[in-house]
Amino acid sequence: MIAEVLETASRAIVVDEMFPQAPPLLWRVLTSGELIARWLMAPTGFAAVTGTEFTFQTKPAGPWDGTINCEVVEVRVGELLSYTWRSGHSDNVGYGSELDSLVTWLLTPVATGTRLRLVHSGFVLPRNVTVFDSMSSAWPKVVRSLGEFGDSD
Repeated sequence: MIAEVLETASRAIVVDEMFPQAPPLLWRVLTSGELIARWLMAPTGFAAVTGTEFTFQTKPAGPWDGTINCEVVEVRVGELLSYTWRSGHSDNVGYGSELDSLVTWLLTPVATGTRLRLVHSGFVLPRNVTVFDSMSSAWPKVVRSLGEFGDSD
């Protein structure tokens, strides 16, 4: 009998950014479906209420239809928003591989505005290396762009 040990590791993407806007303005950017659509993707069914299930739609790949299934798991109004991010298909390798992860947004007031911390955790390597690499470069750009919407009506 030959036994094979596959090395896997769970990784997270962490982005910290400072914004001049107060936490309530950034909270609105993170929790308004209309604003989320401007900086990420249009959510369907989103509400910043624990237990709410919602989806994002992106480019399909192989047997995966491109749907990202999410559920809000924790809300502390003005401070923390956390939701699952489940996507992909077990038959896919690379883009569209099965991903079961967690996105957490933490807002902390500081003298000059708000410290925003994003943690997207649960990337299992090597299975999720493609999406991990892609999102590792995308999330910092997305987070930086949030300040553009901080004063939106």
